[in-house]
Amino acid sequence: MSMTNNRRRQPNSLSDGTLIGLAIFAAGMVICAIVYAGWWIGSLIATGEKPRRMPPIDVLLGLLSGEHAWPGIWGWAIVVASAILIIATTSAIIWIIGGIRSKRTRADRAARYLGVGGDVASLSYRHAVETADRMGVPPDVKPGVYLGRNVNGGAEVWSTWEDVIIALAGPRTGKTTCFVVPSICDAPGPVLATSNKSDIVDAIREPRGKVGRVWTFDPQDVAGENPTWWWNPLSYVTDEVKAGQMAGYFASSSISMDAKRDAYFDSAGESLLSYLLLAAAEANRPITQVWAWLTDPLNREPADLLTDRYPLIAQSLTAVIDTPERQRAGVYGTAQNMARVLVNQQVLEWVTPPTDGRMEFNPDDFVTSNDTLCLLSREGVGTAGAFVLSLTAAVTEAAETQARHEGGRLRRPMLAVLDEAANVCRWRELPDLYSHYGSRGIILMTFLQSWSQGVSVWGEEGMNKLWSAANLKIFGGGISETGFLRTMSDLLGEYDMVQRQIGYSYGRTSTTQSLTRDAILSIDQLAALPRGRAVLVASGARPLLLKTSPWMGRGTARGRRPR
Repeated sequence: MSMTNNRRRQPNSLSDGTLIGLAIFAAGMVICAIVYAGWWIGSLIATGEKPRRMPPIDVLLGLLSGEHAWPGIWGWAIVVASAILIIATTSAIIWIIGGIRSKRTRADRAARYLGVGGDVASLSYRHAVETADRMGVPPDVKPGVYLGRNVNGGAEVWSTWEDVIIALAGPRTGKTTCFVVPSICDAPGPVLATSNKSDIVDAIREPRGKVGRVWTFDPQDVAGENPTWWWNPLSYVTDEVKAGQMAGYFASSSISMDAKRDAYFDSAGESLLSYLLLAAAEANRPITQVWAWLTDPLNREPADLLTDRYPLIAQSLTAVIDTPERQRAGVYGTAQNMARVLVNQQVLEWVTPPTDGRMEFNPDDFVTSNDTLCLLSREGVGTAGAFVLSLTAAVTEAAETQARHEGGRLRRPMLAVLDEAANVCRWRELPDLYSHYGSRGIILMTFLQSWSQGVSVWGEEGMNKLWSAANLKIFGGGISETGFLRTMSDLLGEYDMVQRQIGYSYGRTSTTQSLTRDAILSIDQLAALPRGRAVLVASGARPLLLKTSPWMGRGTARGRRPR
């Protein structure tokens, strides 16, 4: 994460003595105005004639000296009425201001040191519309994703269909309702979303069902969806490279984040799994065949199937089979552990040829549609994360291919919302793909619960790379990692604070000033960021403090409008 010295000056403030003096002066002026009004209007009512015009100060002095007569009860009536009116008006103003302030959070004070005006220009609704028009996004869809309002000034903040986003927010901070669901509902083309909860499916089913089909991949019964379609994972394995990638998906999804790795057996087991996946794909077998071979280490059939087209891989597989029994058992056992999801019958119903004529999901067709694909998986032993990740890769690569056919970029951008990415979609290559996919019209949004969660998947270097590649970075609170919070605080910067001290000596008053620097949002303030607030760091602009709102409470969100 990059750091910057983002110093701001404290807005000019008045001393306590000055404020007291101004208050006394204002009160005196109000009293004088009431007395003058009582004399003038009271005299008008009492005599029926307008009093002679004269400066208010002359009237007041005349009343004090007895030169001018007070208009009796009418004058006092006007004074009392004026006082009541002023008190009522002042009370109403105080009540309104109090109501406004009650809605402000303890973090809002920091917003005045953050971005405003030109900093929001590239995040405005107008800019989103202009970008959507340039990209050829149809006028009947939103020009981007509404992210919230800038606390400093109240301007709407929008992302465009060119922006790639990473968001870090702890549990129950509103990331699903404020960011995930709205982005899916507002997408102009196909949408891919991952999650380990059913709330996303429940929220987007109706709005997305109006523009296309909602495909829900639920092999672990997260949302209670029955398999009404299926996908053949081996359709992704078109060569040895794809076989290696899919084996990596199985490996990353099966190993716990804190598990110790074995340099030899983990690598050998992953390679073995890739050989068997390739053999099954070559023979047009179901993916269950891979498990059958894994449980029969002396079976040479997969090597025979690879001999003609992949002789070197066939030789490598044969070498594994011919290794000493103990070594062979270790390699096969490691591969079995990576592929243990293949014994889960509930999962297999979604990834093996059905007997009931269910439709087969085709990634190539999906990326040219307005459909939505929700990929659900639980965490822990037996997770279907390998298939979630494989299908995610298959769809995004199909979108990349389609982008090349359309001149290098998808005409209708595809949105990929990777919620709970570190739990159900541990995509090793994601940091390298981030900026590249953004230029192809494949808009990635990755949501993590903490910085360390991302480090556990991609390592410190990979997480830094992912963070840097995203041109919009969102911090939604709920994280207590001191290192990350310190970096965020440094990124937001400091402001210059003027401190005044008043001293008394030998009957004289002296005032001294000192200049100190303070963090715009300190570590503890970021750790306690209230719900409904988020920090947005956009490329080329000062950071913003956002007021977010759940999609349920937004009413009718505005869509495309003429500029």
